[in-house]
Amino acid sequence: MSTRLPGAKYKTVFDRGRSAKGRLLVAWCHSAINADQQAGVVVSKKSFRHAVDRNRAKRLLREAYRLLAKEGEAPKGSSWVFVGRAAVNGKSCAEVKEEMRRVMRKVCDA
Repeated sequence: MSTRLPGAKYKTVFDRGRSAKGRLLVAWCHSAINADQQAGVVVSKKSFRHAVDRNRAKRLLREAYRLLAKEGEAPKGSSWVFVGRAAVNGKSCAEVKEEMRRVMRKVCDA
């Protein structure tokens, strides 16, 4: 099964989910009994003026989540939406992954 969140579920995560802010990203989480372990990514044109930068930020966020899910660190039964902040620009995948891990813990503890 894919780890990508279908477009129709973004609104549900934003409306019913909890959020936590980090330096590089904002994480929204919606837990449900029948939810798959999926994540979506949002990167605004206001934060990243050039399409190349937006696409790189989206790739970094997706890859960081994929690695966390593969390692079993992403909670099961939850849908995630990650909103990239301008500080993601120029960061490595390891830095984004560590920040994502920290923010995900913050959301789950709340």
